[in-house]
Amino acid sequence: MSKFVLIQIFASVLGVLLAGAGHAQSWPAKPVRVLIPFAPGGGTDIQGRLLGRKFYESMGQTFVIENRAGASGLIGAELIARSPADGYNILFTTASLSVNVSLYKKIAFDPLKDLMPVSWISSVPLVLVVHPSVPVKSAQELVALTKRQTGGLNGASNGAGTTSHLSLEMLKQFAGAKLEHIAYKGGGPAIAAMVSGEVDFQFATALAAQPFIKQGKVRPLAVTTAKRSGAFPDLPTMASIYPGFESDNWYAMFFPAGTPKEIVTKLNAEIVKALNAPDLREFIIKEGGDPVGSTPEELAAYFKREVDKYAKIIKAGNITAD
Repeated sequence: MSKFVLIQIFASVLGVLLAGAGHAQSWPAKPVRVLIPFAPGGGTDIQGRLLGRKFYESMGQTFVIENRAGASGLIGAELIARSPADGYNILFTTASLSVNVSLYKKIAFDPLKDLMPVSWISSVPLVLVVHPSVPVKSAQELVALTKRQTGGLNGASNGAGTTSHLSLEMLKQFAGAKLEHIAYKGGGPAIAAMVSGEVDFQFATALAAQPFIKQGKVRPLAVTTAKRSGAFPDLPTMASIYPGFESDNWYAMFFPAGTPKEIVTKLNAEIVKALNAPDLREFIIKEGGDPVGSTPEELAAYFKREVDKYAKIIKAGNITAD
């Protein structure tokens, strides 16, 4: 190989490296779209707006929040997956994405291939709660009661295919619980049914459960995250009782696949910085969660494990989106 050819190769490689560095240094040079695939006002929306404000304060560029709800977050996720991979399109979503990969039979994109993980933002548990009339004080006692009770007990969920529903399914698969699944249209109606005594127990979202736990209207037994929750430090994890039982209502950010690595690295650093801000941390904790922050590689590995886990649960339980 001639010196001239070697010089050309070196120049090409150097050009690519410098171009990447240039992308990161100049990014963001215009407003960035942060797509929230759910309706305004929820935990995802508020947390996304707080992050966008932190990014503006740090980088001096506007991060425009766009809500595009539908199909449990899939419509918005697909929009980002199909968007230009130039750093100006971000998806801020939840654990529902890892469920929907298997729950919906026809998806027009592959979240594992078409999205670029940036960072795991926060970890939010579901809380196993029972109506005060249910005579149990632990998850083990609850499972034992479901087996003794003719027909089992009634377990509420926030809707078919939600993480609260799949947590009920895990209780059946991991612990052999006998239960009748009662699906409601959201966390509000589900916890209301719980408080009224219409159902015996449920895996409630942390935010929905907190006030009723404080009022003594429901009794908490455990959390579903891998680690103990900062919001419920005295509650054991389901995984400590039934190994492998983990259901985390996590939040995370993704770019379209192919976004320059330098931009991904820069946004990741900005996220870690934002998660150290007292007001953002306070909001996440108030929501019943724990700030996380991760590398893109850590989120990619975690997301893959989540997809695989829920795929097995959904297949074993013959669960559909209908």
